[in-house]
Amino acid sequence: MAVQQRKTPAQVDVKAESKLDAQVGKTWGRDRDVSFGTILISLGILVMSPIWVMYTYISCNAYQCAMSAPALEIYNSPDTLAAIQTLLLREVPRFSPYAARLFFTWLAFQAALYAFLPAQIGYGQRTPAGHILPYKVNGLLAWFISHSIYAAGGLYFGWWKLSIIHDNWGGLLVAANMYGYFLTFFCFIKAYTFPSHPADRKFSGSFIYDLLMGIEFNPRIGKLFDFKLFHNGRPGIVAWTMINLSFAAAQYEKIGYVTNSMILLNLLHATYVLDFFYNEDWYLRTIDIAHDHFGFYLAWGDSVWLPWLYTLQSHYLVRNPVDLTPVQFAFVFTVGYIGYFIFRSVNHQKDIVRSTNGECMIWGKPAKVIRTSFVTSDGKTHKSLLLCSGYWGLSRHFNYVGDLLISLAMCMTCGTQHLLPYFYIIYMTILLLHRIQRDHTRCKGKYGKYWDEYMKAVPYKLIPYVY
Repeated sequence: MAVQQRKTPAQVDVKAESKLDAQVGKTWGRDRDVSFGTILISLGILVMSPIWVMYTYISCNAYQCAMSAPALEIYNSPDTLAAIQTLLLREVPRFSPYAARLFFTWLAFQAALYAFLPAQIGYGQRTPAGHILPYKVNGLLAWFISHSIYAAGGLYFGWWKLSIIHDNWGGLLVAANMYGYFLTFFCFIKAYTFPSHPADRKFSGSFIYDLLMGIEFNPRIGKLFDFKLFHNGRPGIVAWTMINLSFAAAQYEKIGYVTNSMILLNLLHATYVLDFFYNEDWYLRTIDIAHDHFGFYLAWGDSVWLPWLYTLQSHYLVRNPVDLTPVQFAFVFTVGYIGYFIFRSVNHQKDIVRSTNGECMIWGKPAKVIRTSFVTSDGKTHKSLLLCSGYWGLSRHFNYVGDLLISLAMCMTCGTQHLLPYFYIIYMTILLLHRIQRDHTRCKGKYGKYWDEYMKAVPYKLIPYVY
């Protein structure tokens, strides 16, 4: 498989900047040639995503997380437009200077930790233009420092209540949206005016699609402050567990104790988050870093969608406390940690194969790999491996089975009275099925005939003998 190039491509070292202005000809990664239908879907995502976040906020804040309640109130009103206006004026959160200070202080603090804490240097996958970029890996230390200050400030020094995030949730939502939109348009303009790696940019010709999916692959400030890694991991994922703890504190203030369902939810989320940071170097080679460009999808998504919707279960449990029976607790715990075991074991196998160049044992047998070659737009040929034994012989994305089980367990902590806390597993199922297709398109473009060989060796995408 070869990548078409301009007639006079620049032959440069991967550490040097390419002379190409953007990805041209045949390439892999984010779509460049998009249809009118794709543009319409992109417009729908840009419009509906903020509306959905606000709708879930209103559902929880005013209707005990009953997802249908706001819609039914509007539907049952004799004047629909007046009902919508009344609902929005009554329930949409207002700008809060205090909440804005909280949010932007948090953002600046996380940026300082990312920039100045001691860090190992990890490396991502080779980009379509041939770059192998360095990343600062210090998220685990940042997580411990952040949570230590949060706990000490609330429990010892009395600087704030532990429920401070819960108590300012609406104002924080407004501030996060302000930043998410600013970051989206800043990166869109930056891609045209001062891109970090011009040869890795992609232009579709559609303002809507490029705004949503991003033009730059790895926008940066300097050599090491990477927008993608920072905004996905810090502040979003560091905040994930802190948000849950704050809502647990609010539950304690409300009913006098923390339910076992809230404890289990915090435990499952903390396991997932700490695994992310402990294996942050591994994350550099996942689809978020190795495939996605940085547009609204990640800029606004990391700032708003992730912290507000990934934590819906804790919002629900504050308003609808659930006391699980011992059997229910054990069942949800088991589902969650079986999922985590699968998720971690599957990814560990791939890491072993990469680190040993395929010279290792998987499940007691020599690893089966397909040795591939691919060409980047700087004209250079590179080697890679496709693992097709162990878990990766069962399906091409068996790690997602573990991911989905963890996600399901997180939702099951909320019982079965309402649908809204199950949004996360519904969303993750859609997201991961779409990722499977995106990964297929990317790998087909990158590996060509080798990917065809891999599909024959591993015919199932997710669940063996099912899909």
